[in-house]
Amino acid sequence: MDLEARKIEFIQEFLKLQSEEAISRLEKVLRKEKRHSQPMTKKELNKRIDKSMKDSDEGRFTESNDLMTEIGKWS
Repeated sequence: MDLEARKIEFIQEFLKLQSEEAISRLEKVLRKEKRHSQPMTKKELNKRIDKSMKDSDEGRFTESNDLMTEIGKWS
């Protein structure tokens, strides 16, 4: 099935939904996807770098070994 056919099928199924909660979740996914599909501006990138550096300086980070241990507990 090509992408256009999948989109049409998705829309048809979406229109059948009666759950406001399900629609809200799909809206959230769509907004998140739209944010991630647009490239960051240089200003946004620099702002993110500055925040990351500040977080690191203030000890707001997780060591990779600690993160791997935490991930191991997820299963």
